[in-house]
Amino acid sequence: MDIHQLRVFTSVFRNKSFSKASQELHLTQPTISNHIKALEDEFGCNLFDRLGRTILPTREAEILFNHSMELIEKASAIKEAIGEISKDLTGKLIVGASTIPGVYLMPRIMKEFQKRYPLTTFQILISDSRGVIESVSKHELLLGIVGAKLGNEQINYMPFVEDELIVVSYPSRSRNNRMTLKELVKLPMILREEGSGTRRETEKFLESKGISIDSLKVAGIFGSTDAVKQAVKAGLGVSILSKFAVADELQHKILDEIKLTDVEMKRRFYIVTHKKRTQPRLYETFLKHILSESKNF
Repeated sequence: MDIHQLRVFTSVFRNKSFSKASQELHLTQPTISNHIKALEDEFGCNLFDRLGRTILPTREAEILFNHSMELIEKASAIKEAIGEISKDLTGKLIVGASTIPGVYLMPRIMKEFQKRYPLTTFQILISDSRGVIESVSKHELLLGIVGAKLGNEQINYMPFVEDELIVVSYPSRSRNNRMTLKELVKLPMILREEGSGTRRETEKFLESKGISIDSLKVAGIFGSTDAVKQAVKAGLGVSILSKFAVADELQHKILDEIKLTDVEMKRRFYIVTHKKRTQPRLYETFLKHILSESKNF
């Protein structure tokens, strides 16, 4: 048994598929199968039940998975400790982020981090808040940034940047740039999809004011912030969006802000990690950098 075999095993376990593990690790399926067979021979048990085209992990596989994650992390820590002699922080950071922090905050954060550590690279995986949190809870990601807290006991939520949700419209609609919440909800509304942090925070805010999302005149639901902005620009309706997401459009007068006279909509972004995972040195350093950058937004 070696660390490489354990990496192959954990990929098969998480994906519940030899072919998906093959794609993820860029190895052939026979190679994947040989590694799993070697582990099964070593432990004297089946790790996966083959049911036609699907596989199911056995109880032995579940035990091995928990120990494998710990061993892989310890091996990474040893490698980093030895690499620390050179003082050069290197490696690839894979970070999950919901749309607003991923698109509008992360590029600035990445630029400042790479100024200090030029040998590092990034991969930012954009999803909705629910998707990022699920990936962290399933050990598919070590670190994420989201726009809403969801009820998951395995997750640590660290407060990051405060955001303001504002109402935007296309200029020719917004003759009246000031109105009450009661006046606003009579207008056609453009919403993000369920699972979006912006959608969740909008629903929570409206419900706190006794307004059900079902009572709105919904003109359209879109799966990205950019799609919502395009719908607003096309005159389909008004929308509630992050101020970070529409800063350029407001500056160049492409969209107008409708100011609510009786309420403010504030929320906070959160950095999410798994309570039982140890952050490698590269991630720990980046996490400290994110927190220090929060005062600049």
